[in-house]
Amino acid sequence: MKIKEISDYLETIAPIQLQESYDNSGFMVGDKDWNINNVLVCLDCTEDVVDEAISKSCNLIVTHHPIIFNGVKSLVGKNYVERTIIKAIKNDIAIYAIHTNLDNIKDGVNSVIAKKIGLEKTKILRPKKDFIKKISFYCPVSEARRLKDLLWEAGAGNIGNYSHCSFSTIGQGSFLGNDYSKPSLGQKNVLHTEKEEKIEMILPSYLQNKILNTLLSGHPYEEVAYDIQLLDNVNQNIGSGLYGKLKKRMKSNDFLKHLKKVMQTDRIRYTNLHKEHIETVAVCGGSGSFLLDDAKRVKADIFITADIKYHEFFDAEDNITIADIGHYESEQFTKELLVELLNKKFTKFATYLSVTNTNPINYI
Repeated sequence: MKIKEISDYLETIAPIQLQESYDNSGFMVGDKDWNINNVLVCLDCTEDVVDEAISKSCNLIVTHHPIIFNGVKSLVGKNYVERTIIKAIKNDIAIYAIHTNLDNIKDGVNSVIAKKIGLEKTKILRPKKDFIKKISFYCPVSEARRLKDLLWEAGAGNIGNYSHCSFSTIGQGSFLGNDYSKPSLGQKNVLHTEKEEKIEMILPSYLQNKILNTLLSGHPYEEVAYDIQLLDNVNQNIGSGLYGKLKKRMKSNDFLKHLKKVMQTDRIRYTNLHKEHIETVAVCGGSGSFLLDDAKRVKADIFITADIKYHEFFDAEDNITIADIGHYESEQFTKELLVELLNKKFTKFATYLSVTNTNPINYI
């Protein structure tokens, strides 16, 4: 197997196009056409992690946080980033990062936190806009079902929990081909009318090229009439954070103890417990202060995230409790999710969960 097969699979789950504009997910180091030996999954790629990969005969490291985030202008070993890259290159180890694209799917980083806490009926806290388009095209009625099947298979027609969605209207199409045309129906220089079906489908923006190429290659007409529109609709399965409800509400102090235990954190920084009980919970792995207003909007009792600055705690304003559990602590179980996904799909190599603790913060 090629390393590329692993990254291709992961990108069917968390497409690279879903990463934030500031991010650098994807291949950092190595050749995607190398044959795979074994895989090591980690949260952060450091020199110690590369050493662990060497000891376990892994030539691919799948990391959540990219080792190359800002520009690298030299590789002389002056910092841990350069030393890690050099060590990986010298040992023929590829590094692949799956970062904010994994954050931005419903069953990604935040779903792990939600499951640990025990949340039910979760929804995206801030769904993404500009990720839904509509394609409309015309075809002979006799070809409609075949073309629908092709586009559904390519990823069109999915709305929330429903697949194979489309809308059709029947009408009369006409065309007249010139001397250079090659009409599949009718004849050159003769006006032809055909009973046609107009088909409309939703598609995710990042699949536009794939779906359009599928339509053009599968359509019987030499010239295909189609249009693609960007919709204002939000994609309820793509976006930042999650929120849901506990199966049974808990006293606020008891919930914090529960949170500390299940997230395996040494300490939690939190604001006033403005309610006696916790029921609706919003979460965002990593730095999530930008979602505080969204957490308030859905009337969450508590917002669990990390990297909250001192003055940002005041923004709770006794309308919500903010709980900062630490960046590493909030995302530490992400690597378990990735191992689970890879083990379900692949059996030809070993996938190891890194045992190297990469948390740079200590507590006393």
